[in-house]
Amino acid sequence: MSGTDGENKPNEYPRNDTERVRRTVQPSLSRRKLRRRLLQWGVGALALLVLLGGAIAWIGFRAGQIRGNLEATTQLLPQLKKELLANDVARASNTVASLSEHTAAAKAASNDPLWKLASGLPWIGHNLTAASEVATTADDVTRLAAQPLVGAFESLDWKSLTPVNGAVPLAPLQKAAPSVVAAANSVELSYQRLAGIDQAALLPQIAAPLQSAKTQLDELRGVLSTASDAAQLLPPMMGTEGPRNYLLLIQNNAEVRSSGGIPGALAQLHAENGKITLTAQDSASAMGSFTPPVKVDAAQETIYSTRMGSYMQDVNMTPDFPTAASTARAMWLQRHPDQAIDGVISIDPVALALVLKATGPINVATALPERAGFGDLPTNLTSTNLVPVLLSQVYAEIQEPALQDAYFAEVAKNVFDMVAAGNAPGDKLVQSLATGVSENRILMWSAHSDEQAILGTQGIGGAISGPSVPAAGFGVYFNDGTGAKMDYYVKRTVQLVQRCNADGYAQYTAKITMTNTAPADAATALPAYVTGNAVFGIPSGSVATNVVAYGPSQARAQQARVDGKSVGIASHTHAERPVGVVRVQLAPGQKKTIEVDFSKVVQTNPAQLRVTPTIQQKSDVVLPEQKAKGCPGN
Repeated sequence: MSGTDGENKPNEYPRNDTERVRRTVQPSLSRRKLRRRLLQWGVGALALLVLLGGAIAWIGFRAGQIRGNLEATTQLLPQLKKELLANDVARASNTVASLSEHTAAAKAASNDPLWKLASGLPWIGHNLTAASEVATTADDVTRLAAQPLVGAFESLDWKSLTPVNGAVPLAPLQKAAPSVVAAANSVELSYQRLAGIDQAALLPQIAAPLQSAKTQLDELRGVLSTASDAAQLLPPMMGTEGPRNYLLLIQNNAEVRSSGGIPGALAQLHAENGKITLTAQDSASAMGSFTPPVKVDAAQETIYSTRMGSYMQDVNMTPDFPTAASTARAMWLQRHPDQAIDGVISIDPVALALVLKATGPINVATALPERAGFGDLPTNLTSTNLVPVLLSQVYAEIQEPALQDAYFAEVAKNVFDMVAAGNAPGDKLVQSLATGVSENRILMWSAHSDEQAILGTQGIGGAISGPSVPAAGFGVYFNDGTGAKMDYYVKRTVQLVQRCNADGYAQYTAKITMTNTAPADAATALPAYVTGNAVFGIPSGSVATNVVAYGPSQARAQQARVDGKSVGIASHTHAERPVGVVRVQLAPGQKKTIEVDFSKVVQTNPAQLRVTPTIQQKSDVVLPEQKAKGCPGN
C-alpha cells in the first residue's frame, strides 16, 4: 500500500518479528541487570555497615578496657600514697604491681591498630588520641616513677634518719636520691604532656578523666619535686662535702613581721657530716642599728622603709625571704666578721612545738636556776605549753629584754640537743618538719648560688616571685606597727573572694578579719613591754598593724575598705606584682574587716593564697575561697 497510512512509523511498529522480540526482551534484561547491581550495592552497603558496626563495637570495647583499667589505677593511687607514708614497703610493692598490670592493659588497648586508625578521623579522633595519651602517661608514671620510688623506699627507711651520736645518717638518702630525682622528672614530663592537650574539643567522657589525671599528677609532681630537691640538697647542706655554717633566725610571732615574727633570738649552727651543733648565740637588740644601712632593693625599701637595712628586727618586714635572709647575713657578718655563713634558716615557736611532738618535752631546769631574773617560768616545756610560754609568759616573768632573748636561746639549744641525741624517730621528725614547712614556718636560703637556684623553686625558699609562686598567686602579710608584743592576742582570718569579671578580666578581693582579744584592762593588766607603753603613739592595749596585700603580676591593687568604708591605700609594685598597704588599729575587744580589691587579673589558673604564719593554725586563718555567683556573661 502506498500513502502515509501504510508507512511504518518510528517507535510504533517493528519491521519484522526479530525486531519485535528484541524490543520486547531488552527492557527486561536491563531491569534485571539494574536489580543485580542494586542487590550487589545493598550487600556491599550491608557488609560495610556490619564492618562499621563491628569497628565501632570493637573501639567501644577497647574504650571500656581503657576506662576500667584507669579507674582501677585511680583507686589504687591513694592506697599507694598511704602505704609509702606509712613506710610499708611490702604492701606498696604489691600495690605498684597491681598498678602496673592495669596501666599496661590500658596502654595496650590504646595501641590497638583499629584504635590508632580511628584516631586519624575528624572530631572523634582527637578524643581517642587524648585517651591514648592518658593511658600512656599512666603507664609511664607507674614504670618510671612509682616502681623506682618503691625501690628507693626499700633502702630508705625514714626511721634510718634518726640521729646517731648527734649525726643524721645521710648515706640512705644519698643512695635513694637518683631514683627520687628520676621519678620527679618522669612525673613532670608526664604532666606537661597532658597539660598540652586541648580540652575544649573533647567529649565530657574523655575530658573528665583527663582533668582528674592532670589534678593527681599536679599534686604528685609537687610532692616529688620537693622530695627530689631535698634529696639533692640535704647531704651537701648538712656538711657531707665540707663544713657548713648557718645563721638561725627564731621568729617571734608575738610581734608580727611579714614572714612570721621579729627575729629576736639569733644563733649560729655548724653542720658537718650530718651533725648539727649550736656554736654561737646573739640577739637582734644587742646588735643595735647599722649605719650606713645594709643595701636593700629600692622597690622594697619604698614599701617597707629603710628600717629593713638598719635593724636586724626589721629585715623580714618584706615577705621575700631571700631579701630578708641575705640582709640578715650581711648584718651578722658585720658584727661577726670571723664567722663564715653559708645560709640562713628561719623557724618560729610553733614549728619548735611541732618538733617537740616528735622529741618529747625538754627541761631547761639545769641552766635557768643559775641565772637571776627568770621568775616562775616553767622549766618543763612540751608541744602544748611551748608557744604560750615563749610568746606570752616570758614577758610577764622576765622584764629585761636581754634575759628574754637568753631564755629563747636556751630553749632553742635544748630542742636541738634533743634532736641530735636521737630522741625523735626519723619518721616523726620528718613529719613534724614537713608540717612546719607547709605552713611557711620554716624557711631556708643558701649563699651558694646552685643551691639557692633549687631552693627558689620551692615554698621553703619563701620567694615572692619566680617558679615557686603560682601564676595566680595572692599574698596577705602583716607587719606590727605597735612596737610591742601584742600580736599574741590578735586573731585573724583571710579569704580570697572572687568577684564577677569586668572588661574581660578576673577580679578578686582579699578579705581580712582581725580581732584584738586582749582583755579590756590590757593597758594596766599586761606588762608595759607587751603593750609597748604607748612609746610609738599607740595607746597601751591597742594593736596597730600594716596589712600588706599582694596580687598576681600585671593585676592592679584597686581600692580598699575597712568595715565597708573606703580608705586610702598605699599602692606599690614589687617584682611586677601589685602591692596594697592598709594600716589598721584595734582597741582591746575590737574587730575590723579589711578588704583589698584587685582588678585586671589576667591569669586563668586557680587562685592561691599565701599568708603570714601566726600563732594560729594555718587552717584556722586561711578560709576556703569564695567563688563568684550570678555573674552575667561569665
